[in-house]
Amino acid sequence: MARINLLPWRKERRRERKQQFLLNAGIAAAYAVAAIGLMHVVYQNIIDYQTARNGYLESEIKKLDKTIAEIRDLEKEKQRLTDRMRAIETLQTSRPIIVHIFDELVSTLPEGISLTEITQSSSEITINGIAESNARISNFMRNVEASKWVKKPQLNIIETKDEKGRRLNNFTLIIEQISAQPESGETGADAKGAKS
Repeated sequence: MARINLLPWRKERRRERKQQFLLNAGIAAAYAVAAIGLMHVVYQNIIDYQTARNGYLESEIKKLDKTIAEIRDLEKEKQRLTDRMRAIETLQTSRPIIVHIFDELVSTLPEGISLTEITQSSSEITINGIAESNARISNFMRNVEASKWVKKPQLNIIETKDEKGRRLNNFTLIIEQISAQPESGETGADAKGAKS
């Protein structure tokens, strides 16, 4: 007897296609989920690696900042010590100069003038004194101008006063100190000894 399929073949075919579609869709979804998971893992590894690099760079930057701060402190200390050495050197060089200046003032001081006060600020020396006449002050200024240790005498104040029946002139003279130079008769060792 001939077999006759009474089931609707179209319906069966549609059901098979639907099953095949769902199976393919499930496989595609599984592949998509696996791909997304793999991409997530890869990107997470990249992020973790970059975070670790950033942490390393930040720690190195902190070390460099600390080193830079130490270098700045050392430079400040070096500058302070250099300034101190310069000050000591200036004091050592100017120590014998003041002796020469006092000797020079004594030798240039004409008769009839008395010095009452001498002050020094840097290379400027202020001299206060009493003179019997203006001519003696002028003579003193000429002698100072000819000196090899001081220069540029400037008369700032001159006041005339009568004391005990005598007419006296109070004056203030400002002169400039010349930097130290060894005398022509000194040898190099003498000049060096004068500086120390």
